[in-house]
Amino acid sequence: MCGRITLTAEPRIIATQFGIATVPDLIPRYNISPSQPVAAILARESGAQRILKMMRWGLIPSWAKDATIGNRMINARSETVTQKPAFRDAFRRRRCLIAADGFYEWARAGKRSQPHYFQLASRQPFGLAGLWERWRGPQGEQIESCTILTTGANALMAPIHQRMPVILAPDAYEEWLRTPAERADELVASLGPCPEDWLRVHPVDPMVNRPDCDTPACIEAIAEGSKETEPAADDSSGQLDLFG
Repeated sequence: MCGRITLTAEPRIIATQFGIATVPDLIPRYNISPSQPVAAILARESGAQRILKMMRWGLIPSWAKDATIGNRMINARSETVTQKPAFRDAFRRRRCLIAADGFYEWARAGKRSQPHYFQLASRQPFGLAGLWERWRGPQGEQIESCTILTTGANALMAPIHQRMPVILAPDAYEEWLRTPAERADELVASLGPCPEDWLRVHPVDPMVNRPDCDTPACIEAIAEGSKETEPAADDSSGQLDLFG
C-alpha cells in the first residue's frame, strides 16, 4: 500500500517535471498523510499544458452519503480497479498523477516495525498513478479527492511490504492522463511495479508515525533497526490493506 508520501522539490522543478504552465505555490512536505492535501496533476481539456490541483487524499465516491468514506479509500488496487464500484468510473474518466518525491513503508517484525523511505535514485519528483473524484455534500459543500493506485512489490520493496505505489515513467504521463474512457482498460497492463533500480531506500526515524511531524528529519537515514517501535495508533502504514 502507500500511506505516506513526500513532496519537497522546488516548485519550479515540479512545474517542469509535470508540464505545468504556472509554477505552483507549494511548501516542502516531508510527511503527507491521508486526508491531507496532495498535489494532483490533471490534463487540460485542450492543449498540451497540465494543471495542478490540491486534493484531499482519500477518494470520496460521488455517490457517498458522507465524506468519511474517503478515509478508507487512500489506495486502489490496480488489479481490481476496473471492477470496484468506488473506483471504476474514475478509472475510466478521471485519472491523475499524484506528485511526490518519496514515500514511506514499514517493515514489520512481530509487533514491531521500522519505517523506510523510498525515493528515485535521481532524487527527482515522480508521478504516482492516481484517480480523482468530485463529491458534493448535503449542504452543498464540494470536495475534490483522490486515491493512489498500488501494485505488487518489486524486488527492492518485497522484503519490506508486499505492495507498493504505481510509479509511472514520465513518457507514460500523457497516455495515463488522456486515454479515452472507452480504451481505459488497456492501461491496466501498464500498472505493474517499477524496476527496482529506479529506487533507493533507507530506514528512517519512527517519528514519521506521527502525522503532525513534518520536518526534514523525517527523511534522514538512520542505522537499520536502531529505533524500531510499535506503530502509533494513527500510523497509516499498516491500515487499509483491504483497499491498497
